[in-house]
Order: sequence, then C-alpha cells, then structure tokens
Amino acid sequence: MFYEDINDTAKDGEIPAAYSQDDEFDEDFQEELVQYKQQQQQQEVKIPPDVKKFISNFYKNLVEHNYHDFNSIYEYYYNKLTEQYYQKQRWPEAEVIAPLVNNDVLFLILYKELYYRHVYAKLTPIINDRFNSYLNYCDLFNYILAPEKPVDLELPNQWLWDIIDEFIYQFQSFCQYRSKVKSKNEIELKSLRERPDIWNVHNVLNVLYSLIQKSNINEQLLVTKNGGDMIEAAGEFGSKQLYKMLGYFSIIGLLRVHCLLGDYSLALKMMENVELHNGNIFLRVTACQVTTYYYVGFAYMMMRRYSDAIKVFTSIIHSINRTKNYKSLSYQYEATNKKSEQMYALLAICITLCPTGIDEETHSHMIEKYGEQLSKMQKGDLKVFEELFTYACPKFINPAVPNYDIMENTQMKPTLHQCKIFIEEINNQYLVPTIRSYLKLYKTLDIQKLGEFLDYDSIEKCKNQLILFKHKTYQRKWEGGDLMSGEYTQTTDIDFYLKQDMIHIKDSKKVSRVSDLYIKQINKLEDMITNIKK
Repeated sequence: MFYEDINDTAKDGEIPAAYSQDDEFDEDFQEELVQYKQQQQQQEVKIPPDVKKFISNFYKNLVEHNYHDFNSIYEYYYNKLTEQYYQKQRWPEAEVIAPLVNNDVLFLILYKELYYRHVYAKLTPIINDRFNSYLNYCDLFNYILAPEKPVDLELPNQWLWDIIDEFIYQFQSFCQYRSKVKSKNEIELKSLRERPDIWNVHNVLNVLYSLIQKSNINEQLLVTKNGGDMIEAAGEFGSKQLYKMLGYFSIIGLLRVHCLLGDYSLALKMMENVELHNGNIFLRVTACQVTTYYYVGFAYMMMRRYSDAIKVFTSIIHSINRTKNYKSLSYQYEATNKKSEQMYALLAICITLCPTGIDEETHSHMIEKYGEQLSKMQKGDLKVFEELFTYACPKFINPAVPNYDIMENTQMKPTLHQCKIFIEEINNQYLVPTIRSYLKLYKTLDIQKLGEFLDYDSIEKCKNQLILFKHKTYQRKWEGGDLMSGEYTQTTDIDFYLKQDMIHIKDSKKVSRVSDLYIKQINKLEDMITNIKK
C-alpha cells in the first residue's frame, strides 16, 4: 500500500483534535471556522435540483460502468454547475450528498477529489482542507495501487491528468504554506507538528514512482520507441487505460517535482523514454502537453542549453497559438494561458543569451509582450533578467519540515536561491550579445578596437571575453532521442578566429529570408497551375 497508517486521523467533515473547541482560537481563525460551519449547515438545507440530478447521474454511470458519458459529465456539466452555483462558495460536503449515492466509497473519494480541487481553485483552503485533501488522495491511490488485480474503473484522460497535476500542485502549495511560520497561530503550528507525514515529499514521490512501476509505462514507451508492440510490454495493469495514463502522467509529474526541487538533470532523466512530438497520443491532453514543454524548456535553460530551450518553447507556443481561440470551462484554461505568458518571458531571456532566428509570428508576439525588456537585457540589465526570471520560473519548494520554533517565513528562499544561481551565470556572460553585435558589423576587427568598444583598458581582458564568448556559445544540442543527449555544437550565427591581434569573422549560418520562402511558394503554385492547364 502507498501509506498504511494514514487513517489514524479524523475523517472528512470532522474537526481534528487540534481544532477542538476547548482550545483558545485567535479571532481570525475562530471567525473562519464559524463561517465554514455555517456554510456547511446551509448546504444541508438545500442542494439545487440541477446539482442533485448531476450527482445522481454521475453515480449511476459509475455504478453501471457506463464510462462513455464520463467525459461530458466531467468536462462540461461539472464546470457548468460550478460557474452557475459555486463560483464563490463550496460544493456540498461529501457527508451531505452521501445519502444520494448510498454512501458509495469510491464515488465519495472521486467527489472529494473534485470538491477539494474546487476549494483550491476558487476559494482559500484552511488547514483542515489541506489535511483532508491529502488523506483523500491517499485513499484514492490506495484504491488503485493496493489490489492484486486491476480495478474496474475508467476515467477520462483529462481527469486522470488533472488528478496527478492537482496532487503535485497541492503538495507544492502545502510546502509553501508550511514555510510561512511567522503567519501561523499556535493551533495551526500544533497541527503541523503533530502530522509531519502530511504531504511528505517521500510519500508524494512514492505515489508517482509506484504508478509508473505498476503500469510498466517506461517499458511500453521503450518498446514503442524501438518499433515494438506496446501491448506486449504492458502487462496486466499496463494494458488498462487507467493505469497506463496515470503511469505516463506520473512521468510528467516527476519531471515537474524534480524541477521544483532544483534537480534539472534528474528531471530530464525521467523523460528518457518519452518522445516529444505532436504525434504522441499521450500529449493530446493540452494541459499535459503545455506542462511537459514548459518544464523541459525550463530545465534546459537552467542547464545552459539555451538553443534547446528555444526550440522547446517555440514549439509549444506555436501549438498554443493555434488553439488559443478555443474557450474552455476547465480550470486548466487559465493556467495554460498563464504558462504561455511565462514561456514568452523565458523565450526572451534565452534569445538574449543565445540569439537565434525564430518564426515570424512567435517573434512578433514576443516583441509585443517583452520588447522593452528584451532591449534592456541585450544591454546587460541584470535587474530585468531577475524580474523576468522571478515572474516566469516555477514556484520552487523546500520539502523539508521547517523549524516551527523560529518565527520566520522562508517560502521564498528556494526561489531566491535559484534566481541567484541563474543571475550569477548571466553575470558571467552578459557581454556575449554585445560582442556579437560588434562582430556582426565586420569581416576583420582589430582586438584593440574591440577593447575600446567595450571600454577595456587591456587587450588581455578583451581576449578573455572572446574566449568566454566561444565557451558560452558552444552548447550541447538535442537532435532527438533521450533529452539528456546531444552533441556539442556552436549555437551562434557568428564564428571567428584570432590571428595575432586581428579578429577574423564569418557568418557560420545561412539565415533564411521570408522573401525567399514566398518566392519558393509562388513558384510551386505557378507549376501547379501549369500542370492543371496541361
């Protein structure tokens, strides 16, 4: 089992011992708890008929294993009712709707997954929500992983992705919440001290690795990559869509978790059997695709593989732009749009550090959004680098339990640490774009003259910068296969060599012009017309 002693705490709807009314609450916490109870009582009085009908229909489909209607139930009706009735309040408690579904254990677990996700997305979770949501995830994963035979359950791929995505998001949110020690009252601190196992990083990782192992997904992906039969490698569990998709989504989940922990090599290592291309059936869940490319691109950027990061970011941004007019009720719609904005910012950083030609549409959107910042970064403004990085990077976490005796908020420390590492790297190479801009103007250039451009009083300093330019523009470049693989190659469009005190420059890449593309297409069209006439 995933975690066997998780049921030693209060059940959903009950107030754990840490919240006993015999304790002295501070005013804010007392008021919050009173409002929570009042809202629950109001829910017991009246559930809208549409909601009752939705719950009954949902339960009926689950009991009768009529899974083909689940997609519309999850994607459309649930989100529609949320917009209509529960924009600013909770869905009915599980205990309130339990009589409508004959107290069915599986249904209530799935319902509570939706319930707590809504609390996190639309409202502000209290500590009781954070604890109980974790316990519900434990029940869900135990239900899936504990049996010796695959469970008879099917859920839409989108829901399966949302389960893994939300599981990791709530873990991330809890780590940050727990680190805000200074803002906690004594009751919250007591609860956190008593339950260090809640959202423990080892438990979270254990779930993801267990789902991967149970589904044989890595074996399936490896066989497929080598042209074999995926079904043969799937095994009893992996042949079921539930386990297969949860296994795959757990790989993406581990990519994300290891990035949040700052281990970028291990993050990309998790993807060794995953092929990034649009034909991949697993990437048809849009939110999964966006998350995959965002974290792969970010990992490449932090590993100084800017060319690969640019390639990844432009690929997914182009895909998002093709579907941006499609409005969805899903809570993932807004998250996808935000990730798109963040990737434009990261793309601007990468292009500053590794000037590369990208498609016209993506380039124009990037200039529209971050043109001013791009100009400042090209001039070496480290403050702009820091601002864009802080905005666009993931919310890093420290998974360790903080010292609750030290009244200090430490939730920003992991992000500040990663930002410091990144800025130190930028500081080492901020002159690369400037040197490139000068070298682009000449075929030959005296090194002393370049030193004057850079305000250097020593030729040796100028030579050191040229060596640094060579080093920083020589990167490993991915050409397919394992994301960690790749040959070292020059990533800039300028090459040069130094002969005595003279720099000899040449363009190392042929830049394709838009006009050439149009002329080529016009010629094709004329040939087609000629053939038709014949």
